[in-house]
Amino acid sequence: MRALYTGLLYLALPLVFLYFLWRGLREPGYLKGWGERLGLGRRPPPGGIWLHAASVGEVAAAVPLLRALRERDPDLPLVVTTFTPTGRDRARSALGGTAHVVYLPLDLPGAVRRFLQHAQPRLAILLEAELWPNLLHGCRAAGVPVLLANARLSEAAAARYRRGVQGRLIGDALRGIDCIAAVSDEDAERFTALGVPAERVAVTGNLKFDLELPAGVEERGAALRRDWGAAERPVWIAASTHAGEEEIVLSAFAELVGRHPDLLLVLVPRHPQRFDGVAELCRRSGFACARRSRDEPVTAGTQILLGDTLGELVLFYATADLALVGGSLVPGIGGHNLLEPAALRLPVVTGEHLGAWETVADWLREAGALCRVADAAALASAVDECLEDHHGRKMAGLGAARVVEDHGGALARTLRLVPGLLTAA
Repeated sequence: MRALYTGLLYLALPLVFLYFLWRGLREPGYLKGWGERLGLGRRPPPGGIWLHAASVGEVAAAVPLLRALRERDPDLPLVVTTFTPTGRDRARSALGGTAHVVYLPLDLPGAVRRFLQHAQPRLAILLEAELWPNLLHGCRAAGVPVLLANARLSEAAAARYRRGVQGRLIGDALRGIDCIAAVSDEDAERFTALGVPAERVAVTGNLKFDLELPAGVEERGAALRRDWGAAERPVWIAASTHAGEEEIVLSAFAELVGRHPDLLLVLVPRHPQRFDGVAELCRRSGFACARRSRDEPVTAGTQILLGDTLGELVLFYATADLALVGGSLVPGIGGHNLLEPAALRLPVVTGEHLGAWETVADWLREAGALCRVADAAALASAVDECLEDHHGRKMAGLGAARVVEDHGGALARTLRLVPGLLTAA
C-alpha cells in the first residue's frame, strides 16, 4: 500500500512544485529552500532531537518544549522542521541560534532517507497529526524513536482511517510511532481503536496551554497604546483574519463607531501577502488607516491600525480591551489560537467555524470569557456589549486567564516521556 502511495506521490511531484511556485508568487518564502524539501541543502547537526511543527500554531506550542529540552541538556543538538515559511520564520525568531531550522522533506523515500542520514536524530517529535507514511517508515528503518506529541484525532478523521486504502496506509504509519502523547482521553481512545497498543498512548493534555508570553509584553503593550494616544480610547483587536473576514469586521466596525466614535480597531491579517490588499480595503471602506510596517502615526483621527508586521501579534493583543480571533468567521479554516488573548486576560469573540478549537472554546464560554457570533451584526452587538460593561469585561478576562492556568501542565507531562525514548534509541 505504501508503494502505491509513493508512486502516486512521485507522479504528483510536478504539481507539488507548481503549487510551491504558485504560493511563492504571493509568499516569497515558498520559493526558497527547495533543496531542503528534497533532503538536501544545509546539513543539520547530527545526534540530537528533531522536532517537526508544521506551521505557526504548532511552532508556538513547540517553543516551550524546545526551550525545556535545551535547559535539560544545553549540548544536545536541536533540529526543527516546518512546512510553511511563516512557521519557519516564527521558529527562527523564537529560537534564535539555539536550533537548526529547515523545511520538512517531502514524504518521498529518498528525501526522507537523506534527511535522516544527515540529522541522525536520537528522537523524533512530531506535533499534533503529522502522519506521513514514508517519514514514519524511514524513522522505523533507521531505528529513530518517534513521539507524536500534542496528538489529536477527530472522530471524522478516525472514521476515515478505519476504512479502505487510507486506513491500511495510516495503520502502517501508526506502527512507526513509539509513543503517542494525546491531548485528551477521547483522542487516546481513537488512537487505540485504530490498533495502537494502549501502553504506547498517554494522555498529557494540550501543549498550547503552556504558552510562554514574551517577558514584559503587558508593559510594552500599555506603552505602545500610550504612544498611539489610545490610553483613554477603547481598543478592539481583530486578529489572524482571512479573506472574507475583513469585510465582516469592517461592517461591524462601521456600526460600532456610531456608538463608540473613538474606538480604535487593530486589524491583523493572517498572511503577509494580503497586507497591501487589506490596507486598500480599509481605505476603500472610508476609514482612516495607519500601517504599523510604515511607522505611520496613530492620531486622534486614526480609526484602524493595520498590524502588517510579523511576530508582533501577542504585543498587539496586549494593547487591546477585547479580541476577535479570526479564521472562524468563514468556513474551511478552523479557527486560530484562542489561548494567547485568553492568557492576557482578554474577553474573546469568535465566529462559528472553530474546528479543533471547539473544546477550548467551550471551556472559555463556560468561564464567561467567550462569545460566538454568526455575522457582522452579531459581531457588532457582542463587541458593543463588552465595551459598555467594564466590570463584565474584567471578569471575563479573569475567567479566560483561569482557563489557561487550569488546563496547563502538558509540557511537564510530555517531558517525562522523553528520557525513556532517548534511552531506547
